[in-house]
Amino acid sequence: MKSWKEFLKMISVLIIPMALQNLINVGISSVDVIMLGKVNETVLSGASLGAQVHFIMSLVLFGLSSGASVLIAQYWGKNDVKSIQVVFGIVAKVACTVGFLFTVVTFSFAEPIMHIFSNSADVIAEGCKYLRIVCFSYLINAFTMIYLNTMRAIGVVKIATIVYFCSMITNIVANGIFIFGYFGAPRMEVEGAALGTVIARCVELLIVLFFDRIKNQKLQFHFFYLRLKEKNLFKDFLKYSIPVVINELMWGAGVSCIAAILGHINESVVAANSFAQVARQLATVVGFGVASAAAIVIGQTIGEGKTEVARVYGKRFGVLGVITGLLGGIVILLVRPFLVNGFEMSALSREYLATMMFIMAYFVVGQAINTIMIVGIFRGGGDTKFGLFLDVGIMWGVAIFGGFLAAFVFDAPVMVVYMILLSDEVIKVPIVLKRYLTYKWCKNVTREKIDIA
Repeated sequence: MKSWKEFLKMISVLIIPMALQNLINVGISSVDVIMLGKVNETVLSGASLGAQVHFIMSLVLFGLSSGASVLIAQYWGKNDVKSIQVVFGIVAKVACTVGFLFTVVTFSFAEPIMHIFSNSADVIAEGCKYLRIVCFSYLINAFTMIYLNTMRAIGVVKIATIVYFCSMITNIVANGIFIFGYFGAPRMEVEGAALGTVIARCVELLIVLFFDRIKNQKLQFHFFYLRLKEKNLFKDFLKYSIPVVINELMWGAGVSCIAAILGHINESVVAANSFAQVARQLATVVGFGVASAAAIVIGQTIGEGKTEVARVYGKRFGVLGVITGLLGGIVILLVRPFLVNGFEMSALSREYLATMMFIMAYFVVGQAINTIMIVGIFRGGGDTKFGLFLDVGIMWGVAIFGGFLAAFVFDAPVMVVYMILLSDEVIKVPIVLKRYLTYKWCKNVTREKIDIA
C-alpha cells in the first residue's frame, strides 16, 4: 500500500491530464455559448437547447464506455490483454451504432425534438438549423469518445488532452469564421456554430487515427476486434454497462427535463442557465478528473487482487471529493461577477443569473462528492447499479417532480423553482456516504477462463 504522499504522486499523473481534458471540454462547450451570446438570446437559446441531443447521446456513450471500463481496468490490472481486446470490440460496435442512429433521427425529426424543449417558434427554428448540421458530428464523436475512454481505462490519458485541446482551438477558429462571417466567409450565426463543431470533431478523429497507428504502444485498435466473440465477456459487458447506460440516460434525461421546464418558463431563464451551466462545468473539472482517476486506480487495484488496498484508496478519494467540491464552490463565487456583468443579456436574465450562481455554489459541492463516489469509486469496484436507483429516486422523484409542481401547479417564483430543480445533489450526499461504508462496491469482476471465438 502506498503512503499518502506516494498515492498523491501516483494519481496526479492521471488527475492533471484528465482535469485539463475536462477544462478543455468546458471550453469546447462554452465556445458556442459565448460566441452566440454575442449575436442574440434567441440564437443562443436555440443552440443551447438543441445541444441537449448531443448531451443525451454523450451520456449513452459515457455509460457504455464506463461499463466497459469496469472490465478493461480490472483486466488490465490482471494483465489479460486478450479479454480487453474483446471488450474493446464490443463497445466500439455498440457505440458506433448509437452514433449512427442519433444522426439519422436528429436530422429527420429536428423540429419535433426542439418542441420538447421550447414553445417559442423563434427558438425552435434556430434549434432546427443547428441540429441539422451538428448531427453529422455524432458518429465521429462516438468512435473517438469510446477510443479515448478505453485508453483512459488502461492509464493512457495524455492523448485525450492533446485531442481535446486541438479540437477546442479548431472550434474557436471555425466558429469565429462561420458565426460572424470573418475572412470572407458567409455569416451563418447558429449554423456556423454547428459547422464549427463538425469540423472540430473531424480534427479529433484524425489525431486519434494518427496516434493509434504511429504512437500507441499499449493497445492499438484493429478491426478484427469487432469480430471477436466471447459469450461470458459479452454478458459481463451487458451486466455492467446496461445499468450505467440507464443511469446516465435517466440523469441526462433529467437534466434535459430541467432544461425543458426552464424553457417553458421564459427565454431569459434559459439564457441565464446557459451561463450558469458553463460556470458549473468550470468548477467541476478537477472533481471529474479525480472521479476518472478513482475508477482507473480502484479497478486496476482490484484486478491485481488487492481488495483491502482498494478500500483504503477509496477512502482517500472520498477525502479528495470533499476538498474538490469546496474548491468548486469557491470558483463559482469568484467567477460570478464576471459572468453577471461581462456579457450581453437582458436585465431579467442578469437578475436570474446573479441568484443562480449562489445556488450553483453549493450544488457543485454535492456533485463533486457524489461523482467521485458513484462514477469513480463505486464503478471502478464493479458497483454500477446503485447510481441508477439513486438518480431515479432522488433526481426524478424529488427534484424534477417537485420543480414541475412548483413551476406549473403552484406558480412559484422562478428562482424557487430553480432551487428545487437543483436540490438532488445535496440530498444524495448522505445516502452515497452510507453506501460507501458498506463496501459492497468493492468486488473483482474478472473471469479466470474465457473462450474467445
